[in-house]
Amino acid sequence: MSFRVLTAEISHETNTFSIRPTNLAAFKSRYFLLGEDAIRERGQANTDLAGFLDVARDRGWDVTHAVSTSAPPGGLVTQGTFMALAAPVIALALAQRFDGILLSLHGAMVIEGAEDGEGTFLARLREVTGPDIPIAITLDPHANVSQEMADLADIIVSYKTYPHVDMRDCGELAGEILHRTMAGEIVPKTLRVHRPMLEEVNGGRTDAGPMIDRLKRAIAHQSHPDAFAVSINAGFGNADFADVGPTVLVTYQGDPAPHQALANELADDIWDRRFDVLNAYLDVEAAAAQCATHDRATGPIVVADYADNPGGGAYGDATALLAALLAAGIGNACFGPLVDPGAACFLGTLAVGDTVTLSIGGKTDAERGGGPLEVTGLLKRLSDGEYTGTGPILGGLRRSWGPTAVLDVAGIEILIVSNATQMLDLEQFRAFGIDPLAKSVIALKSMQHFRAAFEPISARIIVCDSGALCTPDLARLPYRNVPRPIFPLDQQ
Repeated sequence: MSFRVLTAEISHETNTFSIRPTNLAAFKSRYFLLGEDAIRERGQANTDLAGFLDVARDRGWDVTHAVSTSAPPGGLVTQGTFMALAAPVIALALAQRFDGILLSLHGAMVIEGAEDGEGTFLARLREVTGPDIPIAITLDPHANVSQEMADLADIIVSYKTYPHVDMRDCGELAGEILHRTMAGEIVPKTLRVHRPMLEEVNGGRTDAGPMIDRLKRAIAHQSHPDAFAVSINAGFGNADFADVGPTVLVTYQGDPAPHQALANELADDIWDRRFDVLNAYLDVEAAAAQCATHDRATGPIVVADYADNPGGGAYGDATALLAALLAAGIGNACFGPLVDPGAACFLGTLAVGDTVTLSIGGKTDAERGGGPLEVTGLLKRLSDGEYTGTGPILGGLRRSWGPTAVLDVAGIEILIVSNATQMLDLEQFRAFGIDPLAKSVIALKSMQHFRAAFEPISARIIVCDSGALCTPDLARLPYRNVPRPIFPLDQQ
């Protein structure tokens, strides 16, 4: 029997503290692909959709793909935008009868007027499909999973890597579980366990620390005949809403007792180790000082500004780290991205080789990570910002910084871009004439994803807190809606 399956990818991680609402243009600036266009662009890369299609080919499904879209993390998704994202999926669900639905979501979307973006979307979809058609979803492990999401989706599978490199594998697992469900072999549902924390203390790092053992236990439990997926979600702490925080999910059938016990054990471990911090965050002056004393002969040192990570909804225009590097006399370095579309546009009116004095960065919120910085530099390159990733996360995927310029200021090549995206692939520098391997210092804006591509080429990695919007000191953020008490706002 050939099953008819509806698929879609809709992803947004919402930083509710951002002053910039996320509109449809933000989604289109990254990608907004319908039907076959999405399959051509993403169907052979390391994506959830590729995993879905792997199962479809093996199992002989008839797949109808609605949409693939994602916007850079940012502020609340507007109601109109949410409706436009959901529309292609809802329209197909109304027009055709499907045996199953397979969705790639993020799990941390917050929309205007309805906090739980994914829960709201699933509820609208269930209004169309009814309760009997199985729905499987894949999630980023930084999902804030509500009980409504667990109730409405029969199958939930989250990535098990951070940096995220297992998207295709995750999509394939979700697809296989869905196939068994459609075939009548299993009747899955998902249980959820939550702890009163904003997020797992190390953000869910899977390259070091306690998450390694937790995931081993999760994977081992999946060998239980009635356990199909165990997902550990670190949560996304920059979301000020009721369902924020880490969760453990088990998709299972039959007696819930052994699965509930395992989920509670993993959640208790997250809670019990809430003070076991892996990262040591430097201030920008200390980070610059360590860069100044680094032995260049051993290879480049990577300094990551965790707090100004566009991948967490920060603005990407903080200047505090750049100012500290310049003050310390750091040369033979690169820095990026600095998100400043105005500066990129102005530089685009000049000629490569010009020397220019201008103000860069710090224009969104000068109190978070540093205000505008006046610099004089040599314009080395202008570009439309297009690149194709080659690393473990973006390999084969096309992305764009938008109008882009490279400005050399006192030996630091600054990548000035228009679109806010974190640094996680070497091609994000290389495509614009910057060779990270040739640098003594690589300064970038990212939390953890950069490690997948940059750790193999680095002699050393340090992380800093510039005080920007994604500061790891969550107590500095103005929470109003999270349930209290909650860690770490209320030390427990």
